[in-house]
Amino acid sequence: MTSSTDTLSGFCRDCLTEQNVETRRCRKCGSPRLLYHRELYDLTLAHIDCDAFYATIEKRDNPELADKPVIIGGGKRGVVSTACYIARISGVRSAMPMFKALELCPNAVVIRPDMEKYAGVGRQVRQMMMELTPLVQPLSIDEAFLELAGTERLHRDPPARILAKFAKRVESEVGISISIGLSYCKFLAKVASDLQKPRGFSVIGEAEAKDFLAPRPVTTIWGVGKAFNATLEADGIRTISQLQQMEEGDLMRRYGSMGQRLYRLSRGMDEREVHTNDEAKSVSAETTFFEDISRHDDLVPVLRRLSEKVSARLKKHEIAGHTVVLKMKTADFKSRTRNRRLEDPTQLADRIFRTGLSLMEKETDGTKFRLLGIGVTDLCDPALADPPDLVDQQAGRRAAAEAAIDKLRDKFGKAAVETGYTFGDKRR
Repeated sequence: MTSSTDTLSGFCRDCLTEQNVETRRCRKCGSPRLLYHRELYDLTLAHIDCDAFYATIEKRDNPELADKPVIIGGGKRGVVSTACYIARISGVRSAMPMFKALELCPNAVVIRPDMEKYAGVGRQVRQMMMELTPLVQPLSIDEAFLELAGTERLHRDPPARILAKFAKRVESEVGISISIGLSYCKFLAKVASDLQKPRGFSVIGEAEAKDFLAPRPVTTIWGVGKAFNATLEADGIRTISQLQQMEEGDLMRRYGSMGQRLYRLSRGMDEREVHTNDEAKSVSAETTFFEDISRHDDLVPVLRRLSEKVSARLKKHEIAGHTVVLKMKTADFKSRTRNRRLEDPTQLADRIFRTGLSLMEKETDGTKFRLLGIGVTDLCDPALADPPDLVDQQAGRRAAAEAAIDKLRDKFGKAAVETGYTFGDKRR
């Protein structure tokens, strides 16, 4: 978000010339891509997102597609993986059925995804990010958070200018474009990166955060998807300004742990740090028994305790996982691995345990097991984790209870509180 105040300093994103007085075009190169903001040289946390990543790569590799609408997807009966901005003007969106996309944009060029090629480009861009700062937290193949605090001395430029140079380098060396959001927290950095796509660079400062958010729809907040938005709308809540007028306790009584997220993010409060979790592929816990176990009832408390360990690690490192993996090893050393992808990522011991339990129930047929493990993979940022479950009405209460247990354990130790599943279990 840029200011219109004519006393602000800034620079040209194309030639990087400093601009002392805000004008419509650069006083050196004539470019209109000028960047001004009161906090421009104070902010250090960025979100970088590659523009229409798959489609942009295909256009790079085939210049004949430059001015054509391009859809990346799985054929007539598949869905849209991504679409270029020309196709998006016609209303084409990611995850849209292909037949619907072609109805909206019948002249589109449809290309099947080449994930190996896209992954290679993603690794190239990420390596370039690592040259800016070691604090790079990937969210997916084409986006990441970067923390640039302390890099000014190394690069001899403040983070804002470092990022502008980076955008130019990606375009010249990789042949794709990126959009940048610069702010003081993860939430608003990601919001900023979406404001001026493609080739955008937007800034949201701390002083303006609350006013900036106020008129925006509640769907701006991470985790407020279609279903939860319907719940909020039924309660008469449509804009963030309405959330800003509500008390934290009231929101938590209504919406559980999600209520706390609504309260904090609606005010621009987000203390999550950038973590380099790209090396971690999974978070898991397992145990080998002193004696083989075959009874389902004996395995349940062990599974619950392991699920709590995995959950604690996820929460500590501020990550979530999309897929739950159950690992069992029989008495004759044969491994059984079962997994299930969740609709939404999770950090909760309750969801990890219940998913693992449903997988385990199919395996407890009298077979003796010497090892049991549970874990999660497909790690991601926790912002979208564990939205309210509109089908299982008790899930919110269990999540609230888990949050209360976490607080007690943080204060009095892990053994301070036991659940009914683990009480009396001696396998630690």
